[in-house]
Formats: sequence, structure tokens, C-alpha cells
Amino acid sequence: MSLIKKFATVASGTLMSRVLGFTREMLMAAAVGTGPIADAFYAAFQFPNTFRRLFAEGAFNAAFVPLFAKEIEANGVDGAKRFSEEVFGVLLSALLVVTIVMQLSMPLLVRYLIAPGFAEQPDKLAMTISLAKIMFPYLICMSLAAMMAGMLNSLRRYFAAAIAPVFLNIILIGVLAYAWYRGMDAASIGYALAWGVLAAGVVQLAIVWFAVRHAGVRLGFRRPRLTPNVKRLLWLALPAAITGGITQINVLIGIAIASGGDGAVASLNLADRVYQLPLGVVGVAVAIVLLPELSRALKAGNLVEASNLQNRSVEFTLFLTLPAAAALLVMSVPIVHILYERGAFTPEDTIIVARILSIYGLGLPAFVLIKAFTPGYFAREDTRTPMLFAAISVAVNVAGALWLFPRLGAPGIAMASAAAGWVNAALLLAVLVKRGHWRSDAGLIKRAPRLVLASALMAGALYVALLQLETQLSGAAHLLVPAVTLAVVVLCAMVLYFAVAFGLGGADAGMILRNIRRKGTPAPTAPPDPE
Repeated sequence: MSLIKKFATVASGTLMSRVLGFTREMLMAAAVGTGPIADAFYAAFQFPNTFRRLFAEGAFNAAFVPLFAKEIEANGVDGAKRFSEEVFGVLLSALLVVTIVMQLSMPLLVRYLIAPGFAEQPDKLAMTISLAKIMFPYLICMSLAAMMAGMLNSLRRYFAAAIAPVFLNIILIGVLAYAWYRGMDAASIGYALAWGVLAAGVVQLAIVWFAVRHAGVRLGFRRPRLTPNVKRLLWLALPAAITGGITQINVLIGIAIASGGDGAVASLNLADRVYQLPLGVVGVAVAIVLLPELSRALKAGNLVEASNLQNRSVEFTLFLTLPAAAALLVMSVPIVHILYERGAFTPEDTIIVARILSIYGLGLPAFVLIKAFTPGYFAREDTRTPMLFAAISVAVNVAGALWLFPRLGAPGIAMASAAAGWVNAALLLAVLVKRGHWRSDAGLIKRAPRLVLASALMAGALYVALLQLETQLSGAAHLLVPAVTLAVVVLCAMVLYFAVAFGLGGADAGMILRNIRRKGTPAPTAPPDPE
């Protein structure tokens, strides 16, 4: 299967999840707006979600996947199975201990770490503590699921791991539909959603568990032991967990600071949901596919293929994220208006969330490039360098958020996050180049500026179109007219962008078609794209 086909396989599942996520957030905004229940739910859910990104997706996609791939190459599936069982025993035991400690400490954690700004509102604080206790065991399910997803990705079976997150949104949409049917109050909706999150974790774990069994790997529980392989994993996993979850660390810091303002937590989360669409569909797909492919190429000593993989992945991310960033910057107001403005969500909320979204758009290319650059370190079992850069990024984010939030409110937190993302991406690329791990590529150098120009021309056309269609986008009494108008505008913008990008030579249609049709991994002697 070609690299682009693998990206598309992962991206299709992620796209489905993100679209359903929009539906979920639209229903959430209508049901509870940006009020205290919304703040409490988003703050509580962010806590186990951040731990999942740190200790599950971050650690295992960065540390477990290269080691598992090496075991497959060296000892076959049986050796990889033994390694997985060793890790499974240690991981499950550690998760049980962490969950018990966190449940007992939850009142202190919420009050002083997750949402210190809620301390002056006892009802909101109590609600957040209760919801966090219900949802935290979600971490166990998702951490084990992330490990099994890493196994599936290394075995080049991408779809089950990509489709599993869809069920979180399906279940929560079902909960919200039931709440509307029963006429539940906001507090009851919050509790129902929390139990829905926990149920979704169980369902997602079951999906990847059966997929692993179907792939021929039947995991058994082994007594936790620190074998040499497990020690190596732990040595790599801690810095990898921090690095892989850097975006979530910055989000968690932002939420803690934003908890001092009414509605700020919910506003940040609603804007985050929109920009997560291109970030998830492109960035996550590239990171998931690139890491095992790059690990295999380096293991085989195929440096030409490793370089080609990195350059084509960055080119692919720029091709899709630059226009997305331009669109978010120009049309954030109509996007937020159409997605969220109904029920408890007011026009004033639209303005605030749109400002945050436009700022996130400026940081989008950086957030995606981070996911394309870090496999260049992780595949070489270097997790310390990205961790150092992640720490610098966190420092930039904290300093910026503390300085900007009192002056700009929630948009100031988004601004600090975007700046931190660009700092992190620049450091990652600079050191890859300095170490000789990133070879100069004429194709990327030629096409990247042309993609920037194509995105800028598309943004200019969008700006003019939105001015001409302001009445249709914001003044209609019903949702259908602005929604259809926005869809037509977006479609025309996409056609314009692709026409300009291909016309200027920012993208090579022949290369894309060759990659789609190509089977298997290129031969070791295959040269990089000459362009």
C-alpha cells in the first residue's frame, strides 16, 4: 500500500470522527452553551483526555511502535507478541495504581491544578470534581486501546484504530439526543455525558482488542516484570509521552489559566474542536503512518527512503494544512455562527469563539509540522531532544498565557499556544537539519513557497466572497440558507486553491497518482523525487 493510501486510510476514520465531533459540539452548545455546566464538563474531561495523550498515545506511538516494529523484523510475530504481553502486564498494573491515586486525590487536583479559577464558585467546583471522578477510568480503556492501536499500525492494519474513536462521538450524540427527548436539565446532561464518555472507552477498547486478535496476535496477561525490553520502553516512553502530548499539555495549562474567566474554558474547547479537524485528519494520519514506516526504513539501513518519506510527508501536510489555516483565519465568524449559534449559544459567544479559532488557524501549520518532524527523532529512539523542545514550548506557552489572558481574555491563551507551536516546530526542524537527519529536497523547496502563494490567493478570494455574501451568511432566519451558502463558498475556494496550486507547480499531480497506484515499499535504491 502506498504512503498516500495509508494516510487516506487513517484520515478517513479520523475525518468521520471529527465530523461526528462537530455534531456533538453543536448539540452541546445548544444544550448548555458556554455556561457553568459546559465549563465543568470540558474541564473535567480534559483531565483524563490529557493523561491519555501523555501516557497512551504519546508514549506508545513514540516509544512502543519502533520497538514493536524491531521485534517483528528480528523475531517475527511471536517475538512481538511476547514483548506486547510483557508491556501489557506492566501497563495495566500501573494504570490501576494511577487511577486509584487520582480518584482519591481528585478534589485537590481539580481545585489546585485542573481548574483553580473555579474555587470561588463552589457549585461549579463540586460539579467538576464529580464529573472528573466518573470519567477518569476512561484513561485505563484508552491507554490499553492506544497500545493495541500501535500494534495494529506496526502490522500495517490502520483502519480499526482509526475508526474506534468514532464511537465516542456516536455515544455522546446518543446521550444528547436522549437528553433532548427527555427534557433533562443542564446538570443532568453533564452527568449523562460523563457516563457516556466512560462507556465509549469500553467500546473503543473492545474494537481494537478484537482487531488485534483478528490480526493473529492473542494477548495474554503476564505478571508485571521489568524485563530488558520493558526497561527500554520505559526509558524511551517518559520523554516521548511529554513530547507526544505537548499540544494537550499546553491546552491543559490554558484551561487552568482560563478557569478564572466565565465561559473561557468552554469557548476554548469549542474553537479547539473546529481546528482539530484539519489537525486530526492530516497531522495525526501522517504521524501514525510515518513513524512505523520510518522505523522500518532506518532499521533496514535505507537512508534514501527515510529521507524521501520525511520530505513527502511534510509536503503532504503543507498541501492540505496551509489552505485550511488560511480559511480559518478569514472565515472563522461564519463557521462558528453556523456550527454553534443556537439555543444557549449567543451572538456574543460567536464573536469570542471566532477570535480564538482564527488565532488557532495561525498556529495550525506548526501543530501539524510538529507531528511530521517528531517521528524523525522517535524512529531513531531519540525521545529526549523533542522532550527538551517541548519543555521550551511549554515555558513559552505559560509565560504568554499568563501575560496575555488578563489583557485579551481567552483569545490571549490561543495566541500563546500558537506561538509555542511555532517555536517547537522551528527547533525540531533546525536540529534535524543540523544532525544531517533531514536531507535537502529540491521538490519540497520548490513547492512549499508556491503552496503558500496559492493559499494566500484563496484567502483573498474568500475575504471578498464573504463580504459580498454577508447577508446570506448571517442574516437568514433559518440555518439552511447560511449553511448552504457557506458550503458553496468552501467548495469554490477548494476548487480555486487546487487549480492554483497545481497550476503554479506547488503540487505534482503525476507524483500523487504514482503514489496512489504504487504497491509496497519502494526498493532501497529508489531515488527521492527529483523535483
